[in-house]
Amino acid sequence: MLQRLTIQNYALIDNLEINFDKGLNILTGETGAGKSIILGALSLILGQRAESRYFFNQQKKCVIEGAFTIEGFHLTDFFEENDLDHESETVLRREISADGKSRAFVNDTPVNLNILKQLGEKLIDIHSQHATREINDPEFQLLVVDGVAGHESLLSDYRAIYRAYKKSLGQLQQLIETNDKAKADLDYYQFQFDELEKAGLAADEQEGLEKELATLNNAEEIKRNLLGANYLMQDSEASAISQLKEAGQQLGGIEKYNAEIEVLNERLKSTLIELKDIAAEIDTIEQRTFTDEARAEEVNTRLSLIYNLQKKHRVSNNQELLDIQNDLSDKIQQAVFGDEAVEKLQQQIDAAKRELQQLAETLSANRKKAIPLIQEKVLATLAEMGMGNSALEIEQEVAKSESPEVGKIGSSADLPSSGLTDNLTKNGIDTIRFMFSANKGHALADMSKVASGGELSRLMLSIKSIIAEYTALPTIIFDEIDTGVSGEVANKVGLVMERLSQNLQVITITHLPQIAGKGSSHYFVYKDNSADVTFTRIKKLSNDERITEIAKMLSGDNPGESALQNARELLAL
Repeated sequence: MLQRLTIQNYALIDNLEINFDKGLNILTGETGAGKSIILGALSLILGQRAESRYFFNQQKKCVIEGAFTIEGFHLTDFFEENDLDHESETVLRREISADGKSRAFVNDTPVNLNILKQLGEKLIDIHSQHATREINDPEFQLLVVDGVAGHESLLSDYRAIYRAYKKSLGQLQQLIETNDKAKADLDYYQFQFDELEKAGLAADEQEGLEKELATLNNAEEIKRNLLGANYLMQDSEASAISQLKEAGQQLGGIEKYNAEIEVLNERLKSTLIELKDIAAEIDTIEQRTFTDEARAEEVNTRLSLIYNLQKKHRVSNNQELLDIQNDLSDKIQQAVFGDEAVEKLQQQIDAAKRELQQLAETLSANRKKAIPLIQEKVLATLAEMGMGNSALEIEQEVAKSESPEVGKIGSSADLPSSGLTDNLTKNGIDTIRFMFSANKGHALADMSKVASGGELSRLMLSIKSIIAEYTALPTIIFDEIDTGVSGEVANKVGLVMERLSQNLQVITITHLPQIAGKGSSHYFVYKDNSADVTFTRIKKLSNDERITEIAKMLSGDNPGESALQNARELLAL
């Protein structure tokens, strides 16, 4: 329910706040007073495009805010999916700057325009005389039947299973295509895998082999330099170690005289020990260093194999080769065991299909039961509104499965390009079509072809009054859908609106006193010319003001006593 609408800086409105009531809210006023401007502003928080040229003040931003009570509309999932705070009073706000930039908010959380539009459509339904597209939409017609059938939970379960089923069909198609390719390339994959497996690669092998080969290729130089270093450190007459020993003896003779010299001598002894250890290791390395042409050839051959494999597969190290080997193993497994995976997934799909078929048949049976009730109630309501010669027939076409069973699929060629292999859709197996005639003796046809604007408006009013009996509808706004009716028919249209408003909030813009008299609240829209600039204003009328306003609607600006009395009768006052 729309509790409050605030409009700032839009068209002829500088600042306007409207507090709506439950039930039937009537908006009246002279043509051009601003009733459509209010609807235009409201459409902005429903995600419609905004243009700054419609601003009251081109230097200021436009702000439209609507406060809604949303209990009973089952919107918790929508709020959770979009990471929004679900509050019993939810505020939609749209801000448009003078340069055309727009921002949207839900409960002060920034959202994109698409989310605002989706939520707005769940809260407000604006219907004008010329809005015939919805009533001819097969989705809307099916929604009407489903609403009266009362199987919302069943339909929700069906759609959840259907989404998973459709996803599985896509996975099956992809799996079969992958399997087909793996089978076709099996020999090639096996050859490459065998080559890599035979090589017996290790991830860190290459670096060690390269270092070993460098040592083997330079063994003579390494041995010669090691011998030279060892000679200089300990074998020559003036070796480093012998000279350090002599230096230690010199310091040892005087260390008793100076504590600092004693410390230095200890450090020198430590250095001497380290040098002896280094010399010993040099000697060890020298002893095991020798020319081994056979080993060098062996290492060189191994590295050539690694380099060739890396070049062939366009990689730079052994780890990447091992990754390729693992991938080839997976492809071989796919080729060998892929049919089992396909068969398993097909069995799961077949089971889901059988479950969906059963649910779809239940949905179809429910719809079949609901159709006569809808036809009866729509025609009865139309008769109330002066369309007693109307005829309505709701056709239910049940799709039959003609494609092969999913379990019969053997290759990707067996799958249709659509990815579906049966008669199931997101709505089940039914196609619903409303066929209508507004006049006796005329053939039934699509509603837009056989009904005038006024007749379509009354037909939509009839349909929505029925839906409101069975399901929670958003606030409905009727924008002068009473055009083309008058007298007793207008009174009947008002009665239907009044009855509709017992189940939901209805806001209607009207020029007919018969309808205005049925409202539980009455708002008057007018132009204020008291200042230098014209403003659009709105006020909620008291009972006395309603009598006067409806009397003016009956007889003009200066109503007589008879018009006033007639207005009182319309208001039952």
